[in-house]
Amino acid sequence: MTPLRLRDGTAFPRLGQGTWRMGEDGTRRKEEVAALRAGLDLGLTLIDTAEMYGEGGAEKVVAEAIAGRREEVFLVSKVYPHNASRRGLPQALERSLKRLKVDRLDLYLLHWRGSVPLAETVEAMERAREAGKIARWGVSNLDVDDLLELEAALPDCATDQVLLNLEHRGPEFDLLPFCATQEMPVMAYSPVGQGGALLRHPVLVKLAAARGATPGQMALAWTLSLPGVVSIPKASGLAHVRENAAAGEMVLSPEELAALDAAFPPPRRKQELAML
Repeated sequence: MTPLRLRDGTAFPRLGQGTWRMGEDGTRRKEEVAALRAGLDLGLTLIDTAEMYGEGGAEKVVAEAIAGRREEVFLVSKVYPHNASRRGLPQALERSLKRLKVDRLDLYLLHWRGSVPLAETVEAMERAREAGKIARWGVSNLDVDDLLELEAALPDCATDQVLLNLEHRGPEFDLLPFCATQEMPVMAYSPVGQGGALLRHPVLVKLAAARGATPGQMALAWTLSLPGVVSIPKASGLAHVRENAAAGEMVLSPEELAALDAAFPPPRRKQELAML
């Protein structure tokens, strides 16, 4: 897949690997590490994690997976809102770097908005960037109004990571168009939904069967059909990783996209930004 480009010209892989719920069960550690490494072999070089995931456990899984391969990886982590202060962010960042066994992140995100003023978080992010601890920063779960509060700092915000899938299309109405005007890619988390309900939808199942794909691949390919969107599905097994990678090669037809629009109507008005 042709990568997107960040404002600084850096290639931003359109299909990556999420790590939510990794690092929570030690008995699955080898499987999770193997899945991430297999993803790297298949070209899924963006890995997204967070200090929240497994309370640092996911970052430790990632550290093992990228050992000896750091130069291949576009590494993303996220800071808790309550740690995103002038004093707390550098401390949280150091803990993440230690768990990941790296000296710099490619991208560091505010996980969601909390009580710390955005201006203070931006100041802390910029200091971390100047110190060489992060290459760039961004946000997650912020809507257009929140992004507008960044004001002069908005051009330095690399991305906004939000819940975006066929069941949650609200960002298409205003957030995606706004980010496009800012040349800011949007990262779609949970692109195939949670709990399996989306993947059992009869229209999705029928369309997938017709082209010899899985419902998950169809749902993932749909997110990748959206301009300016990066998708970060999680897969903890080798077969699932291969399935995700193959979805990156799928190009949905106008007829398939129309059928999905009929089954999952696009938003016609502003919707509150959904989040998990």
